[in-house]
Amino acid sequence: MRSDTVEDYLKAIYELQEKFGRAKTSALSARLGITPGSVTDMLKRLAGQSPRLVYYQSHQGVTLTALGSRRALAVIRRHRLLETFLHDVLGFAWDEVHAEAEQLEHCLSERLTEAIANHLNHPACDPHGDPIPSREGEVRIKAGRPLSELPNGQPLCVTRVRLQDEEALQYLARNGIQIGVTVKILETSPLDGQTSLQILGGRKRRVLSLGAAVAADIEARII
Repeated sequence: MRSDTVEDYLKAIYELQEKFGRAKTSALSARLGITPGSVTDMLKRLAGQSPRLVYYQSHQGVTLTALGSRRALAVIRRHRLLETFLHDVLGFAWDEVHAEAEQLEHCLSERLTEAIANHLNHPACDPHGDPIPSREGEVRIKAGRPLSELPNGQPLCVTRVRLQDEEALQYLARNGIQIGVTVKILETSPLDGQTSLQILGGRKRRVLSLGAAVAADIEARII
């Protein structure tokens, strides 16, 4: 198996497992753009490797072994350091960095990875608020919960945006959403989860309407 293909799977499994507890075949298929049948075949191969990288049960999804987690975190570290370098040093917008980092993450040596980390002064998070694992594989996650779980009417600080879609990130940026911005939930529809969000600060009152899925992928903490 090609090592970059294995790394893509491990990274995707880790990110889905972090959010949902395990990665389902359908979710991996959607994230990787690969047919469900091909995903199932790959998971069986990963589960059959020695040493094993994943635990897989048909119709139950997949989780990473300890070794699989270490391998995934190494890829995620390279990816998020690249995103931060592209954003902070080269001036790429936060909606542009993911695709570029996807192309480069498999090519970095450990020496170059650590040189980038040193140059950036070992950042804790990437431009989307995603935590950057340490060289030892430790992950420090900023306190935050999805907007869909937070109360109305209280000031909130945006800590993380899990979205990777370029158009969605551009839309949020145009409307003042970025890491560290203060917002307030005005109303959440009990019918469809539509969230009305006010961006605080500045002279102009800005109100943004977010669908339930987007609200679930934006995290914040009460301040």
